[in-house]
Amino acid sequence: MLLREGLARLLADAGFDVVGTAENASELMRRVELTRPDVAIIDIKMPPTHTDEGIAAGKEIRRDHPTIGVLVLSQYLESRYAMQLLEEAPERVGYLLKERLSDIAVLADALKRIGEGECVIDPTIVSRLVHRAREQGPLDELTEREREVLGLMAEGRSNGAICQTLFLSPKTVEANVRQIFRKLGLQQSPDDHRRVLAVLTYLRAGSPPT
Repeated sequence: MLLREGLARLLADAGFDVVGTAENASELMRRVELTRPDVAIIDIKMPPTHTDEGIAAGKEIRRDHPTIGVLVLSQYLESRYAMQLLEEAPERVGYLLKERLSDIAVLADALKRIGEGECVIDPTIVSRLVHRAREQGPLDELTEREREVLGLMAEGRSNGAICQTLFLSPKTVEANVRQIFRKLGLQQSPDDHRRVLAVLTYLRAGSPPT
């Protein structure tokens, strides 16, 4: 309860409109139905079993309310939970470790980007996924620089933030992103968010077979 109330206070102080808090999955679903927030922040372990109720609630929210984003928080580095959430609905979702909450700027940026339709994955989880042994695939066609750009995209970084991180010009980053889309076979379509699909391809390639 202390973390929940503390987080609500922190977000309110940062200018966010916190429409409610919930102590379990059932109450969460009722509040989502009543208030229709832009993004629901969910702890992965919730009462009564404290196992994966948060993931199940997140999937249900994304399935029943496609315009509502979901940010799952976890104390543990559980990459399989992140992939479960992404596989079903890769847009408007995020998965961050709770240690990131100490920096309100990181949390605020994640909420903003999820609200805009992107996915935001904790850098530690991205690193774990992409360093697993994997079979050969389209990612092998990417240059080392393109892989760096795609990895930062998976962390939810904007093109501007990628420019600052890699000390590149906006035109260079845009060119790398175009090459990533081309090499992964992601054609422009009004029904698809190519940035999200590229990130999902990247994370799937690093995931263990199911």
